[in-house]
Amino acid sequence: MRRADIERLLPAVYQRAAAAGGPLAALLDVMEGMHEPVERRLAAVDDLVAPYRTPDAFLPYLLGWLAMDHIGRSLPPGRQRDLAARAGDLARARGTAAGLSALLSTVTGVAGFAIDEPADRPFHIVVRVPAAARDQLPLIRMAVALEKPAAVTAEVLEEE
Repeated sequence: MRRADIERLLPAVYQRAAAAGGPLAALLDVMEGMHEPVERRLAAVDDLVAPYRTPDAFLPYLLGWLAMDHIGRSLPPGRQRDLAARAGDLARARGTAAGLSALLSTVTGVAGFAIDEPADRPFHIVVRVPAAARDQLPLIRMAVALEKPAAVTAEVLEEE
């Protein structure tokens, strides 16, 4: 708060006593200085929940709010930001082949995942991993295990 705003909150007798150079004026100047860091933080509070503006240290907390921390905690900050930014779309598509494919593309940074549902094996999916994502197989297997529907079995296959 600015000194003038603080002064306006005081009773009239104190407002008259807040003349420049007096002890009350000095106290009001100190109060203004004490409010400044908090006001600066409050002016930028929306940055905390904006995936591409939040500090790196806040990303795990943000992912927790978005129910994506179980997958995102091991990702580098750039991918954590992508995951946070797409969390709403991924939540809407959760439990579908398209949703799992989009999630895998987001966490690996590689497009081209294919999810097949073989007709001869009900409640089973086959996740085909593009060659560019082979080096991330442990992450892919973990994401598939955590995000596939509970009643579905899954296998992860590398594409040639």
